[in-house]
Amino acid sequence: MTGTVPPSAHLRPVPDPDAGTTTPDTEPGDGTAPAAVAVDNPNLPEPGVRSEKRKPVLAGWLTNRRDFTATARHTGANIGYAALYHGVRVPLYAARLGLMSPRGACRFIVSTNRWIWDREAAPLRDFAVRSEDAEEYMRLARLRSARIRLRGLVTLVALVFGVGFALWLYVLAPAYLYAFAAGGVLLLGAAGQQPDAPVVGPAVLKTEVQKLTGSIVLRGLDSIGNAKISAAIKKGGDMNGLRFTSEITRDGPGYRADLDLPYGVTPEDIMEARKPLASGLRRKVGCVWPSPDPGEHEGRLVLWVGDKPMNETTKPAWPYLKAGQVDLFKPVVFGNDQRMRDVAVTLMFAAVVVGSIPRMGKTFLMRLFLLIAALDPRAELHAFDFKGTGDFGALEPVCHRYRAGEEDEDIEYVLDALRELKEELRRRAKVIKSLPRSRCPESKVTPQLASDRSLGLHPIVVGFDECQVPFEHEEHGKEIEAICTDLVKRGPALGIVTLFGTQRPDAKSLPTGISANAVLRFCLKVMGQPANDMVLGTSMYKAGYRATMFSRSDRGICWMAGEGDDPRIVSSAFVDAVAAEQVAARARQLREEYGNVTGHAIGKGPEKTTGADILADVLDVIGAEEKAVWCERIAARLAALRPETYTGWKGENVTAALKPWGIKPGQVWGQTDEGEGKNRRGIDRADITAAITRRDADRAAA
Repeated sequence: MTGTVPPSAHLRPVPDPDAGTTTPDTEPGDGTAPAAVAVDNPNLPEPGVRSEKRKPVLAGWLTNRRDFTATARHTGANIGYAALYHGVRVPLYAARLGLMSPRGACRFIVSTNRWIWDREAAPLRDFAVRSEDAEEYMRLARLRSARIRLRGLVTLVALVFGVGFALWLYVLAPAYLYAFAAGGVLLLGAAGQQPDAPVVGPAVLKTEVQKLTGSIVLRGLDSIGNAKISAAIKKGGDMNGLRFTSEITRDGPGYRADLDLPYGVTPEDIMEARKPLASGLRRKVGCVWPSPDPGEHEGRLVLWVGDKPMNETTKPAWPYLKAGQVDLFKPVVFGNDQRMRDVAVTLMFAAVVVGSIPRMGKTFLMRLFLLIAALDPRAELHAFDFKGTGDFGALEPVCHRYRAGEEDEDIEYVLDALRELKEELRRRAKVIKSLPRSRCPESKVTPQLASDRSLGLHPIVVGFDECQVPFEHEEHGKEIEAICTDLVKRGPALGIVTLFGTQRPDAKSLPTGISANAVLRFCLKVMGQPANDMVLGTSMYKAGYRATMFSRSDRGICWMAGEGDDPRIVSSAFVDAVAAEQVAARARQLREEYGNVTGHAIGKGPEKTTGADILADVLDVIGAEEKAVWCERIAARLAALRPETYTGWKGENVTAALKPWGIKPGQVWGQTDEGEGKNRRGIDRADITAAITRRDADRAAA
């Protein structure tokens, strides 16, 4: 034996503990299996948990306004097209039917003759003659005579009244006679058609998509080459856990099948094999979307099979294209899933990463997020396009800061804007800290605080397209990376949202401090596992969430992670440059009414800064032998050290510059130029060195 107890062999009873010491069935090390232990208690109660799913009272397309509209529009379009198609061809139909009317008349005469003379019963009478059944033959002969008399009379009456009616019309209303005659000719022409070549053909040729059935689903699953699934299908399924949990239903523009996979198989195993699964289902790969069921166990598969590939299905228009206002603190619709259901995203309290290879819709998605932000009149927009093609140009009228290009002057403009944001981040932290707990219970910006204009805590949304360009800049790349990392880490709680888009998602183009702290991730088509995991997160490729599966025609389709428990497939709404300008114009009007048109939108750029390291400079001008120095002397020494930066500084400027680093001036005893000893406000050198140590430690941790 190998130590495995066959299911058919019942387990031996457990020895009675009151019976004293028992001798085991086998001695240790004798090479046989140990005695089995009873583990199934027949009195063990059931869990008492039951999962029930009620079927909808009405079909899904009747309860969903969008599905109902789509169905009605499709039906109405087909009816209208058919009416137009046949209406144009009415003269042709009439001519062809007229030519076929002689054949139809002959057929009518022949069929009428057969009807009058009861030719349909002739085989019965012949059979009675052959079988020499005189009684049956006489009965059939009497029946035939009665039928011929009745049918002959009906035909005669019809002829007499028909001719009389025609003469009456000829005398009183000849136009009606022509109409009846034309109708008769057309009817005779319809009777003269060949069965396989009708005159009036279909206006819409339908290519039927095969209905999804259980056998087709099993055929598709068997084709992916998973040994456990194939074995379960061959053995009937139930013994290995493979079973359908509900009937296959229509779900939007496709079918939905729910089933439990064999033990040890997960939906991710199926997601990795979409192409062979699509082959087995005889569908395009863009129609087949396996996914887990978040509300069930890890072996539950939801297989949705669309009638058309996702990239060929007509998308509903973006709800905010022509009307509407946005609240960034609430979910906003930005796209649709495979079933064309709305998908929403909440931009506040998050940093966003969008990655893909070129020409897959990354910039369109970035622009869509900025348009969403523009429709919240409280929001302040910073849009930076380092591709330099002006893809964000439609947003210029609503941007506080805007730049398109990668030249040195463009990078310096962005750096000045980021330094402003860095100071704004510090200011907001102080404001939040100063608010009472009753107004700010969670130490972060709330919708109420954002709407209080006196606090200046409005949402700020910053978008960087092709973010690898500034991060790789030789002179300013390090500083830009440091500021952006700080914005990603501390910004969300303070009302600052950052968006980063790149077509080269790697550690250099998308620094780890940013990618590791981004909450929302959107990955369109990429070429390999490293880029996939850089955007979506570590091990996402291994878990089956692979943006490599998208084809070149899947523009705008991406994996979205961070909104909800599991990543999902989303197709972003299509808003081209013309439509974006219209949305931006409406956003500009909303902002003018609210009173929030600032910065670039009114022709003002960021203040020119130098980016000097105030801590290092102060430390340079305080000698190692000096314990503390007056603020006014530090200002004079700084002006001598860097006149282009510190000229005109006074003691209060030094105090204000060092305050964000937690350095407060104190009373310092010193000698004036005249030799008089006095106490004045000054800075302790030890405080400077401690602040530099803390700052360097924070940067290292980032």
